[in-house]
Order: sequence, then structure tokens, then C-alpha cells
Amino acid sequence: MCSRKAIVFSAALVVAAFGAMAVPPGASPGPGIRYATDAYPGFDSEDEIIKPSRKEPRWFSWFNGPKRDTASEQLAYAAELEAAESWRDARKAYDALVRQWPTSPEAPKAQKAVADILLSRELDYEAAFKEYRYLVDFYSSQCDYDAAVDTLYKTAELMRDEGKTVLFFRFDNTVDVRRAYEAVVLRAPGAKFAPRAMLTIAQLREDEDRPETAVTVYENLRNLHPGTAEAAEALYREAKARMVVLHRCEYNRERVRDTIDFMRLALASGKLGSERRGEVEGYLAEAKSLVEEEAYKSARFYDSRTRTKRSAISAYQRFLDEYPASDRAAEVRRRLFELQEEAK
Repeated sequence: MCSRKAIVFSAALVVAAFGAMAVPPGASPGPGIRYATDAYPGFDSEDEIIKPSRKEPRWFSWFNGPKRDTASEQLAYAAELEAAESWRDARKAYDALVRQWPTSPEAPKAQKAVADILLSRELDYEAAFKEYRYLVDFYSSQCDYDAAVDTLYKTAELMRDEGKTVLFFRFDNTVDVRRAYEAVVLRAPGAKFAPRAMLTIAQLREDEDRPETAVTVYENLRNLHPGTAEAAEALYREAKARMVVLHRCEYNRERVRDTIDFMRLALASGKLGSERRGEVEGYLAEAKSLVEEEAYKSARFYDSRTRTKRSAISAYQRFLDEYPASDRAAEVRRRLFELQEEAK
């Protein structure tokens, strides 16, 4: 496990790079931006995930409120506390400024400071994510939006890493982490990291044992970001997830046919390596065998005392027309010959 000092250093690097890093274009909101859950099937749709409530002054303002009379004075006071490494007191002072003077020029600076302290000093990644999200949602035009959402994404990554092991105990924070990634994608659909974030969301859906929803996210990722390495990876993972769904659900001819069509598409894409191609070919053969087996059972259904020989003959002939190379073809031909002889 990494030492606390190493973790602090890593988180500090994220904050230090907040304004200086080169971020990809397309993250900032603009004309035609996609910012709705209905544009991203497979994402959660709770309103709280999309936009948090605006901060308001706390109760007992004499205790929790600002300690100075103006926003500029409060910002300077909070900065002094931060310089003295009184992280918790500094964070509370910055937060009090945002709550008391939300429309002041100092408010976006204070809000960013709240998030920075939580991320790099207090190492509370979930709380830091919420504060960065607040900065993006309420001060999008007053902050470096591209840098802010990039840090938002990196914080979601830290949330995921932190959730793996804490003091040798593993904690399941899958849902919270997935929703964090979804929030990032919804706020920066054109960012360079968006395909990778969507791939992670689909993976987390599988971790939640929701393969059918993972399929939806993988498919949307391929449609929104074709040609990316993530789209190629999504193609293979979607094939695996579709087979999980196929095995779990009762036989449904339409679902099986759709799976067959998808496997053919994946094989024709040229985006599978030799090993993965062989695996997907196996999926295709398995799906085709399910349809074939159901067709055979249907034909056998007509070959009974309660059915006419003509119906059975027609059913077997249809089976041979559809599946001439089936492993059951020889058996069906023998039975068909018997019925035809009996019908003479």
C-alpha cells in the first residue's frame, strides 16, 4: 500500500496542474453540448447527480459564518489560515465565503480552494469531487472550465483507487464512483478522457452485476467515439457482456438473433486480435447453436401423434433448408425419409 505521504504528493500534483496543464478542447460547455441523461442511456438519471443544490449560509452563523465583514477580507483571512497549514479552518473559512457572498468575484476562488484542500490535504476524494462539481456547475464561466473538469475526472479516478483497499479492508464504492464518472462525462462530453470514462462506467456496471446495462453503455461509447482505442475495447467487452445476458435470460429468438448479428459485426470490424477473434467466433457459434436447437425442438413438436405427418414433414424440411450443415441434419433427413415413406 502507498504511504500517506505518497498519496498526498500525488493529490497535490493534481491540484498543482489544475491551471497549468494542457487540456484537450471540447470540454467546455457550448452550443449543442450534451448535458442530459437521456443522451447517455445506461447512466443514472437522479436529478441530484446532475446538479447539486446551491450553498446557503449555515445555521448559527456567529459560529459557522464568515469572520470578516467583506468577501475580499474573508478570502485574505482564509488564505492566512491556509498558509499556516490550518487546513480544516481554512476550508471552513473559504466555504463560509461562498455561502455568504455567492455572487462575489472571490466566490469562485474560494470554492476552488475548498476543493483543493479536500483533495490534496485532507484526502477526502468523495467530498473533493462534490466541491469541484459545485465549482463546475455554479461557476462554469468564472473558472478555468477545461482544467476544472480535468481535475474532476482525476478525482473520480482517485475515488476508484481509494475504494479498492483501505487499511487492508476492501470497500465497495462502485455505485458512488460510477455516478462520479457519469457526472464528469455529462459535464465534459467532448473531453479527451470521455471515452475512457465511459469505458470505466460500463465496467462498473458489470461490477454491479448489470451486464445488460453495461451493453447499453458499451454500445453508446462505440457510437459516440468511433475510431478510438476505447471503442475497439468496448466492442470486445460488449461481446462478452452480451453472452452473459444470453446465458441468464430465458430463450428469446429476437435476443439471440441480435446477438448473432452483433458477433458478426464484431468479427467483420477488423478490431479484434487473433485471440479475441477466436473467442468471439466461439460466441457466434454458441449463439447460432441456440437458434438451431430451438428450431429443431420446434420441428420435433410437429412430429407427434397429435399432429399430421404433413405438418411434421414441412417442419423438418424447413429445418433442413435453414440448417443444412447442422449436426442434427442426418438425423432429421432419416426421420423425414420415414415420414415421407409412411405418407405414400
